[in-house]
Amino acid sequence: MSDEAPAEIISDPTPDTLALVEAAVRGADDKLGIDPIVLDLAELLGVVEAFVIVSGRNERQVSAIVEEIEAQIKVDTSRSPIRLEGHREPSWVLMDYGDVVIHVFLEETREFYDLEHLWSSAPRIDISAFVSPRSSGGDVTG
Repeated sequence: MSDEAPAEIISDPTPDTLALVEAAVRGADDKLGIDPIVLDLAELLGVVEAFVIVSGRNERQVSAIVEEIEAQIKVDTSRSPIRLEGHREPSWVLMDYGDVVIHVFLEETREFYDLEHLWSSAPRIDISAFVSPRSSGGDVTG
């Protein structure tokens, strides 16, 4: 882990928001999540600071990623999701923490909805300090 805050480009992030993003990324990485990215939405939405987006190869892996993210966030920030959607048939699970929304997709579902394209004007936050080299499939710098 780096001492440098990964999300410095988020406008006025709270320490809790930064801890939540870091815990989510680490949780996804621990369960071998595919191509995790974090989008800075503070300037675009105002209500949500960031989206964390990650994929799993099958529904079982998606469920494992969701469970690990929730556990890591609970340990690091004592927070639970405000809402958890899609966990019964996990092709797209949305974990709403208010300031951070986490999307865990099946690979093909992620490609279909293509949130990265939909929110292409949102800067990407550098998460390289929190993921193993195998999981970051693209440029993650903002």
